Amino acid sequence: MTGRAHAPFDTLKPVADGLWVIDGAPVQSGWILRGSRASVARLDDGSLWVHAPTTLTENLLAELEALGPVKYLVVPNTNYLASLPMWQAAYKDAIVYGAPGVPELAEESLEQVRVDRELDIDQAEAEWHGQLGQMLVRGSWRHREVVFFHQASATLIVSDIIQAHDTNALPAWMRPIVWLAGTEYTDGKMPYRMARGFNRQSLEESVEKMIDFAPERIIISQGHWYERDGTAELQRAFRRLVGSQQWLRALMTMERMRKGK
Repeated sequence: MTGRAHAPFDTLKPVADGLWVIDGAPVQSGWILRGSRASVARLDDGSLWVHAPTTLTENLLAELEALGPVKYLVVPNTNYLASLPMWQAAYKDAIVYGAPGVPELAEESLEQVRVDRELDIDQAEAEWHGQLGQMLVRGSWRHREVVFFHQASATLIVSDIIQAHDTNALPAWMRPIVWLAGTEYTDGKMPYRMARGFNRQSLEESVEKMIDFAPERIIISQGHWYERDGTAELQRAFRRLVGSQQWLRALMTMERMRKGK
């Protein structure tokens, strides 16, 4: 796991060859503080793909320019529009991709926000096909999140479907909220309230697809991210969901064996 404070903020931190994270300071979301972390991938053509953009500072701008041109800005769900205007001002030619629901929210926003294209929910966009996999986590009409898989480094990149907050780094009044949500970093997972809004079977199918990626690490936007044992952490985070299905499949196998099939 990463360090508790995630500092320094607003600077590139290497994850693997061609992949970085940017830890942002906590941001206000309604009446609570939430974490922020962007991911940056360098594509085969040398351009940069930025997931869940955080605050863009002059120092970070210089670091990015040294890596390559920012060509794609990716908004994985409706919680990640706040910092987009400053990125669009700096990278006027960058193409903005948004998860389902993001383009509509951008149109309603009072900020100067532009979303050019909606992300495909089943396959990677042509611009990064073969380099980044992508899929919609199905089962909820309210939380529609597209997750990505950086193939060269076997890194799963998600935003909010797994959260792992360090309560020691939060204001005292926020700690009970994290405990009640079940997202304290010692057992990071999908918040209970979010999970209740998902169809169980659809979510299970999405989780199984993510497990099939066999990630070595998992980058999340809120809290600690997992630098190793990514597949095991994914199975742990969704153990109640995946575990019940494993039992069901085992019982079905036993029944087929009993009948000699």
